[in-house]
Amino acid sequence: MPTRPAPATSRREFLRRVSLGAALLGTANWTRLAAAIAEPPQRKLGVVLVGLGGYSSGQLGPALRETKLCRLAGVVTGSPAKAARWAKDYGLPANCLYNYETMERMADNPAIDIVYVVTPNGLHAEHAIHAARAGKHVICEKPMANTVAECDAMIAACRAAGRKLAIGYRQHYHSSLVDLALLAQNKRFGDLMKMSGGFAFRTWDKTWRQTRKLGGGGPLMDLGIYIIQEACVTAGATPVAVTAKADPVTRPKVFDEVEETLHFTLEFPNGAQCEGRTSYNQSYNHFRAEGANGWIELEPAFAYHGISGRTNHGPLRFPDVNQQAAQMDDFAACILENRESTVPGEMGRRDLQIIEATYRAMRSGQREAV
Repeated sequence: MPTRPAPATSRREFLRRVSLGAALLGTANWTRLAAAIAEPPQRKLGVVLVGLGGYSSGQLGPALRETKLCRLAGVVTGSPAKAARWAKDYGLPANCLYNYETMERMADNPAIDIVYVVTPNGLHAEHAIHAARAGKHVICEKPMANTVAECDAMIAACRAAGRKLAIGYRQHYHSSLVDLALLAQNKRFGDLMKMSGGFAFRTWDKTWRQTRKLGGGGPLMDLGIYIIQEACVTAGATPVAVTAKADPVTRPKVFDEVEETLHFTLEFPNGAQCEGRTSYNQSYNHFRAEGANGWIELEPAFAYHGISGRTNHGPLRFPDVNQQAAQMDDFAACILENRESTVPGEMGRRDLQIIEATYRAMRSGQREAV
């Protein structure tokens, strides 16, 4: 039976407020970013991509053609053929093409301001520290690293160099996450005590993502981290404990080092919980939060485009922004205005702390403190 809107606010008014929040993106940082884009700097900040895999070629490179405050200024790759192709496609001069052994030479290139690390997880710390030592600001793709200790080393290196560090949490630049935060803060639906999320896709062959050394773990590192992010934003807090259980492996040739499918429960200080599941052998993409007076549901929740939502009041409509372009422009604005990132290294470290506790719980079969 359809649920009627609460009498205090009509469905039309609720949707108007949500649309307004989505258009404004709900934060002071977005207001500052809009102002920075309205009056762009004389010189766009130069970004170097470290690692030219699918995410760089399919998302970040194209997004840098849309950014207002930054531009692609170079690449770091172990493949001369890739370097040549990117130089041709993006008009990069030869002195802006680096390999992993020469990347610290970026210190001598004033056209480079930001280094975006997009290599496998197990290499993030090494490459981010090299970039900081070269005097460049750093964006590191999620997860920040394989361990909390590596996160600490990255934060320390950037701090010692006086450079800023951000994590590639693109979903913070989509209004669906802002709406979750606003609903949690204004308690329109009451306290959002019950959350659930799932993110999974099927992988057919063993790649670096299914290795302990480079991936650090399985789908929890790559996909489950989105659920962790969404839950922490909705709860407005860090979980205090976690339980977890891995499903039996069905494809041992691919999943001989990491989990194939994982179920986990995050427990927050106020008693709220989030039931999460993630897999490299299934397919789903959703998040839901419920309170005493209503609920919000996103499906797909974590896509690059086409994120869709609804509440017990009806559908939600979100502008289909380029999350990666907005993310990089915001970091450029942080540098230009000397303010801290919306998604700082400390946030990435927090998430690795949660992930480490989740893996402990998976192995022990016990509730583990975060």
